[in-house]
Amino acid sequence: MIPLKSAPDVTVMRENGAVLAEILQTLREEVRPGRTTAHFDRIAEELILESGGRPSFKGYQGYPASINASINEEVVHGIPSDDRRLQDGDVFSIDIGLIRDGLHVDTATTMAVGEVDEKARRLLDVGERSLWEGIEQVRIGNRLSDISHAIGSFVSAEGFHVVKEYVGHGIGRALHEDPQIPNYGPPGTGARLKPGMSFAIEPMVKTDPLPTQVKADKWTVVTGSGGLSVHFEHTVVLTEDGAIVVTQGGDNGRSGNE
Repeated sequence: MIPLKSAPDVTVMRENGAVLAEILQTLREEVRPGRTTAHFDRIAEELILESGGRPSFKGYQGYPASINASINEEVVHGIPSDDRRLQDGDVFSIDIGLIRDGLHVDTATTMAVGEVDEKARRLLDVGERSLWEGIEQVRIGNRLSDISHAIGSFVSAEGFHVVKEYVGHGIGRALHEDPQIPNYGPPGTGARLKPGMSFAIEPMVKTDPLPTQVKADKWTVVTGSGGLSVHFEHTVVLTEDGAIVVTQGGDNGRSGNE
């Protein structure tokens, strides 16, 4: 069953989303060649704690850090390290979540480090656009798989591939709630969307169609070919007035479906 959020829950998620968006923006401003991935983790944890929240990821199923810090072929769950430094030409993904007042929010972005090549720029653009294709389907009365289909069909048409082994999810009192939201599939199936539903929509887009693999650390997911991957995510709450992208920042802007 998909948990529904009350009006007070939505208020808290909007507040938490605004905090997390500001933290992620601070991390973005720190991105440059030579920074270690642990540098971003330390800043993120400090800012989350200062906000009165707690990192959603640290300790979750034994995960050792407050963010996922994934570079190039790393799809997700990259563990921050003082031994891993950003280099010019990398693509760098940060996935971050926090819980305050009993409610989680979750967001991710992928950034170019210095100058990247044309294929990387296209992948970054397609990955981010695919997130918004999915968010546009968060409308009262639509089906859950309409989100999945919008993402997957867009990515495929652009000549890239979605990661199939890892999916979006419901979010709220738990970091991962029902439902699961794959980034591919036919439209028109699954639960009908209704006010109070909240989702972490998160396409992971890569250059190859091969299955992903997990590294020896038992966390870091990498592409099958060693090719690039990008990850974009927002927490979205559906209300009677439309979808609120709570982790967008600013006034927690709505998608264009009011």
